[in-house]
Amino acid sequence: MSELPSRAASSQLLPTWQRAIVESALAHRERWPHALLITGRRGLGKRLLALHFARALLCESPLESGEACGVCLSCGYVGQGTHPDLQLIEPVTYDDEGNATPVDSINVERVRELIAFTQLSPHRQRAKVGLIAPAEAMNGAAANALLKTLEEPPPGTFLLLVSHHPERLAATIVSRCQRLPAPEPDRAAAAAWLAQNSIGDVEPGLVLAQAGGAPLFALALAGADIQRERDHLLGQLAQPERLSPLAFGARLDSAPKDERKAQLANAVYWLLVWTADLASVAAGAAPSFNPDRVDALKRLAGRVALVPLFRYYRMLLQQRALLSHPLQPRWVAESLLIEYRKLFARGRVN
Repeated sequence: MSELPSRAASSQLLPTWQRAIVESALAHRERWPHALLITGRRGLGKRLLALHFARALLCESPLESGEACGVCLSCGYVGQGTHPDLQLIEPVTYDDEGNATPVDSINVERVRELIAFTQLSPHRQRAKVGLIAPAEAMNGAAANALLKTLEEPPPGTFLLLVSHHPERLAATIVSRCQRLPAPEPDRAAAAAWLAQNSIGDVEPGLVLAQAGGAPLFALALAGADIQRERDHLLGQLAQPERLSPLAFGARLDSAPKDERKAQLANAVYWLLVWTADLASVAAGAAPSFNPDRVDALKRLAGRVALVPLFRYYRMLLQQRALLSHPLQPRWVAESLLIEYRKLFARGRVN
């Protein structure tokens, strides 16, 4: 359910909810930390924020505020993803045409490339910046290899680490960085930003709810194909007696082979948030993720057994953690839907 990172910096304007923290951080640019760890949940724009900082650090004619000028050669290179003094390390590989393929982790070879990069003199005579996103994707060997550079980077070298789950990082990594929590936008600001970013016919507030309030994640969910698949799956989940796991598996199998894992990840996400909303409605609360399906959720909430529902939710979380491993998407989807259907074959048990 996540977008692959682009090799180029995003052309999106800095979101309104990030402006205050940027102004505060760049006001002390002369004391910029050698290693900055930007933390927060997925979809808040942490990578975008890190790239904004990188452009400011590499700018050849920075403004008095510390912001990048936006017109110098360095700013242009960062915008195109071609700056020789900026290196992005992410859990993806690229083919000769620049197409990205996700991989399970950031291995030690990638980090060694970054270390070698920091030892070279800057091409533009300004600074060198390395960006790792997300930092928790580094495997153990990669994290250990980075420690010395984090503690004693070469002069003029800055490391930016982005983390969705800083608790998964080794304490030795975290202790060598200055931490910066990414700001959380309020719903009005996030919805206004979404409305400015070409989300098609989907209502900003609805897709924001689907993403749990994370605006950049919401932007990824707003695609017409993703919304169409959501509508199809949720329509099936609303009628468990008519739900056909085999038919859904066949639908998944009919997708191009290179898209099946992504579609399975999407289906697992929709199952997770549907299950979470079922639990909320059964407890007397409103649905958080699917407000457009409140009637269907209410019809089902009185029939579902809560303890098995919680167990099913845990199973979905476990399955999501395995999505990067070799598997047959059709079999996984069919198994999960068979278990979902079983929830309604028994009466409600509190």
